[in-house]
Amino acid sequence: MPATKEYSVEDKLKGLIQLQKIESKLDEIQILKGELPMEVKDLEDEIAGLHARRLRVEEEINGIQEFIDGRKEAIKESQELLKKYEKQSDNVKNNREFEAINKEIEMQTLDIKLAEKHIKDANEDLNEKNHQHENISKNIAGKEKNLEHKKAELDKIIADNEKEEKHLNKEIDKARESVEERLLTSYERIRKSYRNGLSVVPIVRDSCGGCFNTIPPQRQSEIRQRKKIIVCENCGRILVDSDLNDSISI
Repeated sequence: MPATKEYSVEDKLKGLIQLQKIESKLDEIQILKGELPMEVKDLEDEIAGLHARRLRVEEEINGIQEFIDGRKEAIKESQELLKKYEKQSDNVKNNREFEAINKEIEMQTLDIKLAEKHIKDANEDLNEKNHQHENISKNIAGKEKNLEHKKAELDKIIADNEKEEKHLNKEIDKARESVEERLLTSYERIRKSYRNGLSVVPIVRDSCGGCFNTIPPQRQSEIRQRKKIIVCENCGRILVDSDLNDSISI
């Protein structure tokens, strides 16, 4: 069974510094993208919602139009019946037939008036739905134009950084493999605790490069010796001396 390679504290610190620098570089690329990925996604979702809403309005418009066509057809049928009954009224033989025909004529006349009222009300609804449809279409057009602009902006940033981002993503896998699991867990926990994602920081002007809390001289001496992993007592970040930090490039 091959022996497990033992890393010195300095080697461990170098691995952590390299990992931090790679991830910080990736963070910079994400900062360049800013809120664009989220804005693009939100716009796409909003446009999809508007398309669904417009489709529902179109279905409602079609339903109203079918209803209007049905009422118009009913009016035609009633008008045909009126002609028939009016013709029959010229040949009535008794009062009973006359009253029956008059009743039918009255019913058809009422049906026509009711159908005309239904058409009038439906046309008002139709105008309102057409107005909604027009507004939704204008809204979609505006948001699609905005989406096109934001996508073009995001695509340019992605294209400008694609090669470097792919390279960094490959390097980050290698860097993670060089850091022992216990340290990697601590590193990631610290990284998630801060918005700037800094887990490993150098001493800058006698202070922590993360929280800028002053580091005592004795503590700085221990850090420069690279004999053990030392964290900032104020923010908990892993501290390294600036010379070691500057010696690591990506």
